[in-house]
Amino acid sequence: MADAVRLTTTAKAAGCAAKLSPRVLDAVLKKLPPQQNAKVLVGFETSDDAAVYQLTDELAIVQTVDFFTPIVDDPTLFGQVAAANSLSDVYAMGGRPISALTILAYPVAGAPEVLEQILRGGLAKMMEANCTVVGGHSIRDEEIKFGYAVTGTIHPNRIWKNVGARPGDALILTKPIGTGVISTALKQERAEATWVTAATASMTRLNRDAAEALHEIESSAPGGQKPIHAVTDVTGFGLLGHAREMAIGSSVSIAIDHRHVEYLPGAIEASRAKFFSGGMKNNRDFVESCTEFSAGVSDEFRALAFDPQTSGGLLVAIAPEFADAAFAALLRHNVSARRIGRVTTKSSSLLAVV
Repeated sequence: MADAVRLTTTAKAAGCAAKLSPRVLDAVLKKLPPQQNAKVLVGFETSDDAAVYQLTDELAIVQTVDFFTPIVDDPTLFGQVAAANSLSDVYAMGGRPISALTILAYPVAGAPEVLEQILRGGLAKMMEANCTVVGGHSIRDEEIKFGYAVTGTIHPNRIWKNVGARPGDALILTKPIGTGVISTALKQERAEATWVTAATASMTRLNRDAAEALHEIESSAPGGQKPIHAVTDVTGFGLLGHAREMAIGSSVSIAIDHRHVEYLPGAIEASRAKFFSGGMKNNRDFVESCTEFSAGVSDEFRALAFDPQTSGGLLVAIAPEFADAAFAALLRHNVSARRIGRVTTKSSSLLAVV
């Protein structure tokens, strides 16, 4: 870990692309016994973004944990990305993060100043989120890994889940995609500086602004309506992987127009050059069988639909009559969101991409 070590070269897989295969996880989790606890409002059984445990009639806690290997070379920025990614699951559930515990794996021979920069970057992002880092745990490991276990608060009746989408809902995505192929290109020293800059800016941006905009829509809905039917954040399982979970849990199908998806600068070029991670291939193996692509969707866009994202945006299923108001609220919060598709009645194809 000398002065100019590139962090991405120290890991076999970068960021959320280092996740276990969704096929493996799905098979194993199905074999675990169910837990009986009425206080658990959301557990691991539904593959949701975070767990929710009820404390009182008006208060519940949101709990999540996320850590990964370096996805950028700059230690401070790596810390910021890891923190933003860890916080994202709380925002995706509709919660407010309040405290975090650090998770760290670091080489014995690693430079202390690099470690300091990683921790300093993470702390800065946590402070931006008004989330207090209260401790943590570290181990020796030749491969750097960093992240947080985050606790948030939420009202038990105001939880957003990744299930509940209804036919006719508009599908909104609040960040561009492409971090997986760009980070793979970076690892192979083939990424242009502008690609990395844009991807890093996206990954370090908190999903807080998007969540706050959605809260505004809910609070202003007349007659106690709940226009937001399902929310998830798009991370390691890619756009289609997380859309699959939403579709299965909601007993619906989902149609996505790839032309309406926003792509990071360089993402299409990196996909054409086949800078594919192992995580992307795992996602494709697991999800492609339930996806129908139109003939007009070229190979590079098909690949990007499976690309594992790190600190990606929120994928939102919202009642169509509230979509325009949602875009206006997101714009007020400087969130560049796109309407990428719609929820349809369940059909033979769980996912359709045109």
